[in-house]
Amino acid sequence: MTSEAPFSPIPTRDLESAIKAVRFLSVDAVEKAQSGHPGTPMGLAGIAVELFVNQLRHQPKDPSWPARDRFVLSCGHASMLLYSILHLSGYDVTLDDLRDFRQWGSRTPGHPEVGHTPGVETTTGPLGQGIGNAVGLALASKMSEAQLGDKLGKLAAYDVFCICSDGDVMEGVAYEAASIAGHLKLGNLIVIYDDNHITIDGDTSIAFTEDVPARFAAMGWHVQRVDGHDGDALRAAIAEARRSELPSLIAARTKIGIGSPGKEGKSAAHGAPLGAEEVKKTKEAAGWPVEPTFYVPEEAKRPFVTRQKDLDAAYDAWKKAVSSLEPSERAKLEAALSVTVPSLPFEELLAAGGKAAAATRVISGKVQQVVAAKVPNLVGGAADLTSSVKVGISGSGSVSASDYSGRNIHFGIREHGMGAVLNGLALSGRYIPFGSTFLIFTDYMRPSMRLAALMKQRVIYVMTHDSVFLGEDGATHQPIEHLWSLRMIPGLDVVRPADAAECAWAWTHAVERQDGPTVIVASRQDLPVLGRKTTSKATFDKGAYVLSDDANPELVLIATGSEVGVAEEAATILRKSGRRIRVVSMPCVDLFLRQSESDREAILPKGVRRATFELGVTLPWAAIAGSDGILIGLDDFGASAPMERLAEEYKVTPAHVAARIQSAL
Repeated sequence: MTSEAPFSPIPTRDLESAIKAVRFLSVDAVEKAQSGHPGTPMGLAGIAVELFVNQLRHQPKDPSWPARDRFVLSCGHASMLLYSILHLSGYDVTLDDLRDFRQWGSRTPGHPEVGHTPGVETTTGPLGQGIGNAVGLALASKMSEAQLGDKLGKLAAYDVFCICSDGDVMEGVAYEAASIAGHLKLGNLIVIYDDNHITIDGDTSIAFTEDVPARFAAMGWHVQRVDGHDGDALRAAIAEARRSELPSLIAARTKIGIGSPGKEGKSAAHGAPLGAEEVKKTKEAAGWPVEPTFYVPEEAKRPFVTRQKDLDAAYDAWKKAVSSLEPSERAKLEAALSVTVPSLPFEELLAAGGKAAAATRVISGKVQQVVAAKVPNLVGGAADLTSSVKVGISGSGSVSASDYSGRNIHFGIREHGMGAVLNGLALSGRYIPFGSTFLIFTDYMRPSMRLAALMKQRVIYVMTHDSVFLGEDGATHQPIEHLWSLRMIPGLDVVRPADAAECAWAWTHAVERQDGPTVIVASRQDLPVLGRKTTSKATFDKGAYVLSDDANPELVLIATGSEVGVAEEAATILRKSGRRIRVVSMPCVDLFLRQSESDREAILPKGVRRATFELGVTLPWAAIAGSDGILIGLDDFGASAPMERLAEEYKVTPAHVAARIQSAL
């Protein structure tokens, strides 16, 4: 982090009216909505004003300025704090927007949502996630700065400020991400911990008595404690944090609902409106007009107006510095500050996968190398499983505290933290991040993956060991419900490739897609190369296609991933007995269901009975197979045994699948 604040500070005494304005805009919005959290914005108003007036280099006129400092409100329930400060700072957040807090169609939802409100950097609310996003944002700055070198790197660097709550630091995801930040010495990250000792159930002492700063210090953070209502002390602490080469935690002791005669310091101020009478008393005690509501005096606006001149100067200076670069330098900088994906050479990706039977995790790794060579913004890693999941980028180093220029990130055994950090990397606008582990461990990642989908971020997950056929590790590691659990997340595309051609398409789809995340689900065991009429990209672009067919089929057999080859063998057996079978490979159910009705019917014709085959829970397949569908899968946990024995015991060999279909027909 830069050793000094970007601007000469406006004295704390000149910020008092702005602090009160933030408090009472928040109070009025919650009161009008009769829903929300007034106490935390009241307690944090002074910290927010200090950050937006004296610490952040940002530009309300251009909220997407690549070199802006990032602010993350991890305690998203305090959203009115952010909306109020954005309004005062000059972002396109109006008083009418504040009046519409938590209403249908408003730009001020109950928790901040990126892309919904100007100035909001990430979607927060599920506690702890914002801290993880902040770590990812800070890492993105360090990586792009190092990859660009001294001259251009200075134009790419930014700092990250985050406010978190007691709830955030209780969540495990926060500590996983914080551990990564400490290990990597992300000195461009300052987290201010709102240590107000209050949660919904009451004083935190009923459930939480640990020494948070000590724990962060043990993870390699620079830590301080301050009175969160002492502006000068806070400013001094931030100045000290800026001088540290470590990520910084400032534990700021605050009073929730400060100034409320009946609710200050109480859980009653946390998650409900103060009430009309209490609002009146609180405003009167502060010397603030009871009416009109949403009142903002000129003296509250003055610090922001004054600071805007400095922000404009900094913004213009950055623009001028960029424009003065040599064309090649400017092109290099612009390429690093945004993600532009070229049209990927599908035939080259296809060739990389090879023509021999192999595990799709191995094939995926080979395809990824070609993608990485074409897309320099692709970065990421695994949760301590790189050699098994095959995701390391060849020819690139690993990110470390002494060298951030690599593209491979070692997340350690921190799946949940990895997911949150990946979201931060994507939110930087500079990278397409990927993360990898075994499919079973999406149990630890699912909240972060859901948020990636909600935020429409291009994050790629490579999840391997995709069924009971991983074998001897047994039921604890064999995914059963996981494919459908992930498919049910709106906007998350789950791709389960069956061979090299589908792996090539999976990576193409994941990288070229711009409206959400993608999961590539790969096998541990070798899979056969499938015979098909064509391997053009268009074959797979509808999420499903006809692999083999008979005239006037009496059954459509739908399979995914490692079960497609088995389904094809079963179809061969059935055909020998005179059955007419169409085999459909459906690598991406989500994409197939987004197709037009006519396109779906071309693959799954009406009036033809359907069977589905996937080694996982069967119930969701009924929506595709229909009331007379034949559902073949596994509706119980697996077992520890070689895969060949498991196939026999669970009756999922080609012969068993054919026999079951024959019986049903």
